Amino acid sequence: MALLRHFATVGGLTGISRLLGFARDVLMAAVLGTGPVADAFFVAFRLPNVFRRLVAEGAFNAAFVPVFARTLEADGRPPACRLAEEVLAVLLAAVAALTLAAVAGMPWLMQVLAPGFADDPAKFDTAVLLTRLTFPYLLFMALVMLYGGILNSLYRYAAFAAAPIVLNVCFLVALAAVVPVVGDAGPVLAWTVTLAGIAQFVLLVAVCHRAGIRLHLPLPRVTEGVRRTLRLMGPGVLSAGALQLNLLVGTMIASLQAGAVSYLYYADRVYQLPLGLIGIALGVVLLPDLSRTLRAGDAEGARDRLNRGLELAMLLGLPAAAALIAVPTPIVGVLFERGAFAGEATQATAAALMAFAVGVPAFIGVKILQPAFFAREDTMSPFKAAAAGSATNIALAIGLFSAIGHEGIALATALASWLESALLAAWLYRAGHLRPDARLKARLPRMLLATLGMAGTVSGAASLLAPLLTAGPARAVPALAALVLAGMAVYGGLALALGAARMGELRGLLRRRAAADTGPA
Repeated sequence: MALLRHFATVGGLTGISRLLGFARDVLMAAVLGTGPVADAFFVAFRLPNVFRRLVAEGAFNAAFVPVFARTLEADGRPPACRLAEEVLAVLLAAVAALTLAAVAGMPWLMQVLAPGFADDPAKFDTAVLLTRLTFPYLLFMALVMLYGGILNSLYRYAAFAAAPIVLNVCFLVALAAVVPVVGDAGPVLAWTVTLAGIAQFVLLVAVCHRAGIRLHLPLPRVTEGVRRTLRLMGPGVLSAGALQLNLLVGTMIASLQAGAVSYLYYADRVYQLPLGLIGIALGVVLLPDLSRTLRAGDAEGARDRLNRGLELAMLLGLPAAAALIAVPTPIVGVLFERGAFAGEATQATAAALMAFAVGVPAFIGVKILQPAFFAREDTMSPFKAAAAGSATNIALAIGLFSAIGHEGIALATALASWLESALLAAWLYRAGHLRPDARLKARLPRMLLATLGMAGTVSGAASLLAPLLTAGPARAVPALAALVLAGMAVYGGLALALGAARMGELRGLLRRRAAADTGPA
């Protein structure tokens, strides 16, 4: 139940962050809409995030957390802290150099990453300016990843999971208080990104200090621990960041269609909610847990943790995907359709959301399965799966974009993630690290039945509530909330009735959660 308890902590804080993110995106949609400034800002916001997830969050976490956790388990805290200091020095030097090079070469980089912007010089120049302002965010977030990896290895998940809340609060303040006064939304929001990165870094350093972790900054040296981390980081750049590579390819192609970057951005924000709450949260918890379990020689315990992670992921992920497929238009319309975000944008964004939703279980599956490799310090196998998925995504995105437009890009991303997830599962099974147990085999079909029942219910309810869902925020927001609650109630009831979940397990989780909340921080 420790896995569930830690997941509840990370998932709960991630949920708060994503809800604040929705509030941010609602305000952003009203202020920016889907015009040229919006396209330019979303590219400016996405590029450092893509590099962050590829270099810092993806590859770095995949390499550093297992090495740090094993050192901590085998040798204790002082050697582990020395390793962290050595990695910190090299990471800071490398990411600072990357940031300076990207800022200096942004006009050339933009021609590669958003080639469609070249046809509109004003949009192109705006995108270059805004991306130069946002790119230092990468530097601070790389440091946040290191400090967050340390805290996760100590089973202190709360601060790292709460860090994105800082970003969303900064955005809300900027959108509600600064933009109305200053008036130039693009630069204000771009500066907000970098300032939020600094604030998150300060938060993580403060929490590490309270936990007794005070890192010094030595001169960069490639020590044995650094070499070990770098060896794992090489293939991890693709393996842990496959989703981000797919989104980057999508951005490049979408820049060829007016408004498509914005449509995909807003759709991405919606489907990222279940991905963050379920896949990313479980992946964050599983990686250090599997690393230390394997270090203790408990292979059977590692298999059990992976089974329970997959079970929980599918229990929550399948209904989330089905709901997004069943009622994408009411969701997008209620969340975003106001101000500069018009009805045409709602339909286009809903089409992209439905396509993304096809891949939600696979996106979550990748996040659950990758830690089983990373914990064994195997980043090459996920690299191969990611390379296959990325190649498939590029080919499908080009073909489907030509055939059906921007929603083809989203569908290509979803299908590529299914391929990657299937490859990871097959290789883990062949190596004996994944063995679906009787409980998982029995419950998965029941989850599917409960999901189908829920999808039919929300689809019918959406038709009945259609007049309210399109009647303005005062009526539409309560109607959407009622639709969501009805779907949750139907799925929960069916899941319990069919045996896809057990009430006793939930009560046990809540009891342990309450005990954890009254214990030491």
